[in-house]
Amino acid sequence: MRSIRRPVLAAAALTAVVALTATGCGPSGDNADAKPTASSQDTTGGGAIKIPKELQDKLKEHGVDLDKWKNGEWKNWDKDKWLREAGEFINPVIKNFWDPDKINKVKPPQDPSKPSDITEDQGKTDPEPTAVPARAVKTPYTSTAPGVGLLLFSTPKGESRCSATVVKDPAHPGKSNLVWTAAHCVHAGKDGGWYRNMMFVPNFNRTGASAAQMKTTPFEDRVPSGKWWADDMATTKEWIADGGAVPGVPMAPYDFALMHVKPEESTGGKSLEEMAGSAYAVDFGAPAMTKISSLTAQGYPAEPPFDGATQQSCTDKPTRLTLDAKKPTMYRIGCTMTGGSSGGPWFIKGADGKPVLVSNTSMGPRPAQWLAGPHLGTEAKSIFDAMSKKWANQ
Repeated sequence: MRSIRRPVLAAAALTAVVALTATGCGPSGDNADAKPTASSQDTTGGGAIKIPKELQDKLKEHGVDLDKWKNGEWKNWDKDKWLREAGEFINPVIKNFWDPDKINKVKPPQDPSKPSDITEDQGKTDPEPTAVPARAVKTPYTSTAPGVGLLLFSTPKGESRCSATVVKDPAHPGKSNLVWTAAHCVHAGKDGGWYRNMMFVPNFNRTGASAAQMKTTPFEDRVPSGKWWADDMATTKEWIADGGAVPGVPMAPYDFALMHVKPEESTGGKSLEEMAGSAYAVDFGAPAMTKISSLTAQGYPAEPPFDGATQQSCTDKPTRLTLDAKKPTMYRIGCTMTGGSSGGPWFIKGADGKPVLVSNTSMGPRPAQWLAGPHLGTEAKSIFDAMSKKWANQ
């Protein structure tokens, strides 16, 4: 009776339910050995793309010609060239690929999807929460919500968008280059692989201009903290194997991903956290849903009645949702945010009074009444720790 809160495509209208447009629900747990993916070490202009030697053989197996990649080969979504395994993620920077015009066109489909059924929950599930109307986050975002931003990427059906957040990196205090989002925003699951041209825009549209107003808004206000390309990506082997459309909905309890990023333009050595103005701690041992009095979800919803330009939020007391008795219980809150909010952060107040990330938007019904997000446990921490360790000396 529910449909996944999928990312929003700029391409033509999607078919009624699910598929997240070639995206899905989430990676899975029980993956203590999960490792972040390897990354591309490329230039930011017309230079050669440099790929770590350990990846070169794998890329050759897929027939990937890196010299052609930047000239349009990335549009080839043939199964044998759609990189899907954990160590096969590459995302060479294509400078100015995401220009103002293209960013402006990443909008919701003309015909909203209709509600659809998903597996009835079998575990601990509380009554459906009352819808909580989304409210606009106060501006400027560089002060009120620093580090929350827009995630842009390419899929076989066109350019798409989600939400994402800068998170703290213990290996680089105050200088993190790590970003948290939903797995279905970065990988298509069992029927595909890694999406491409993955770029994060922290504090997107900091003044909260409407979509119509943005046409005349200085690009510096739309992209106030720079454009950051993913050069490393991590999710779980379970998501890669079984995530996807409706059959993969039970994987939603593991719908999370972590990326490492680098700037498209020089920042004078400043990190993402420094440029964005903040980063958020991730709590991998957050209290049970029933012990949290208040939780806030944020993101950039882009399907009606929202236009994708402004950051919205919902605050509610979380309840429990279980899609499969063998899978972890998810957080659920009343919220009217729509597609495009996927991957956005869910915060609780930490001991110091500052927001702490405990989940991300994963799914919800149509019409929008509530959102559900995964509980971040040992599988999420293993991915995070591996990524942080990998980049500790870089």
